[in-house]
Amino acid sequence: MSPPGPGLVTVHLWGVPGRAVPRAVLRMASVRPALARTPGLRFAKLLGTGDGRTFTVRDADPRRWGLLAVWDDAAAADALDDGPVAASWRRIADEEWSVRLRPLATRGRWSGREPFGSPRPQRWDGPVAAVTRARLVLRRAARFWSAVPPVSADLHAAPGLRVAVGIGEAPLGLQGTFSVWDSAAALNAFAYDRAPHAAVVERTAREGWYAEELFARLAVLSSRGTLDGLDPAAG
Repeated sequence: MSPPGPGLVTVHLWGVPGRAVPRAVLRMASVRPALARTPGLRFAKLLGTGDGRTFTVRDADPRRWGLLAVWDDAAAADALDDGPVAASWRRIADEEWSVRLRPLATRGRWSGREPFGSPRPQRWDGPVAAVTRARLVLRRAARFWSAVPPVSADLHAAPGLRVAVGIGEAPLGLQGTFSVWDSAAALNAFAYDRAPHAAVVERTAREGWYAEELFARLAVLSSRGTLDGLDPAAG
């Protein structure tokens, strides 16, 4: 039997008012059983978010929470949107944004798995998203944290960036970003041509900061809702 295709990826971000933060924290545990029972789910991570400027607890945004999931097909993703998990978040949220994505290229692992499969190389002329995720080697974490601020500042100033959100399964040690770009060319220019990011990539390999890492590039297929009042995937 051939391995399954790369699947459909969804990212949901829910904004909650300050008074609902305790309930949002509880949701991170309480929705897991229902999420696991959703038919067609291949992989899922409930996520805290932040601005990603230092990747420490100082960045955390308790008023925004997320879910990244990989599905067999669009019907399975629809079942999440129409089911109890999304409904539970909507009861406390004052803003919701979601985006559907198709993997274009990926390398590395997340929790020992390759969640986005092995997509065939393909051209995509529309907006793209990038997902990065790393599990830090704790004894090298201080070096990583000291290197983040200049790269983050450069990221937020990069031409073609529409939005960047820090994501993580835990406040420390499990770090990532989700970003949306005008095009693959804009993402490539940041990843390979801008000095701060290139320097950190070189140090990462040389100094062994990560026990596990993943990078994925994905085509933006559709989006709905708003993030800070706008839909960044709509341009």
